[in-house]
Amino acid sequence: MIALDVETTGLDPKTCSIVSLGAVDTDHPENQFYDECGVWEGAHLSDEALAIHGFTREELTNGSRKSEAELIRAFVAWACDRPENRTFVAQNVSFDHEFVLQACKRAGVEFPFAKRTLDIHSLVWMHMEYAGVPQPVGNKHSLISLDFALRYCGIPEEPKPHNALTGALSHAEVFARVAYTKKLLPDFSSFDIPWQTS
Repeated sequence: MIALDVETTGLDPKTCSIVSLGAVDTDHPENQFYDECGVWEGAHLSDEALAIHGFTREELTNGSRKSEAELIRAFVAWACDRPENRTFVAQNVSFDHEFVLQACKRAGVEFPFAKRTLDIHSLVWMHMEYAGVPQPVGNKHSLISLDFALRYCGIPEEPKPHNALTGALSHAEVFARVAYTKKLLPDFSSFDIPWQTS
């Protein structure tokens, strides 16, 4: 699996740009990808998105960074070279999937990934259901965020502002813990899995 996280300039993958992308090969977690880019000309930039990832308008628009097209070409080359399973796994994975798809279209790059994905939210919900742990609900919908999933798995919340690589690392570790009850990454090895018995 490829644990994936993208940081973007907003919510619409057709009008907004990727600004950073992190990925971890969950079968070989030492195999990681991280890169940053500027925005494509005309991309929408929202203040809310800038607050989440911490990049400034100046950083993203001054022309000093590689382009989104260069970033997506590098990511596709990495993904096609080493991971044996290119299925994406992430929190709200459809968001990341669609941004990668639209970035590939803008760059004229073949999209080598399947529509089938694994969502951290669904995996954690199912794990809690089987364990008999009540899921958090508010306003008549699930409240299993990435920070909730991390806490459930015994891991501190992701640092803020968000970084696409720390997001991908978080997705990979939650996936390993809920799917296999095993620790995956050295960054999280000191944190016990709450439901694991010695």
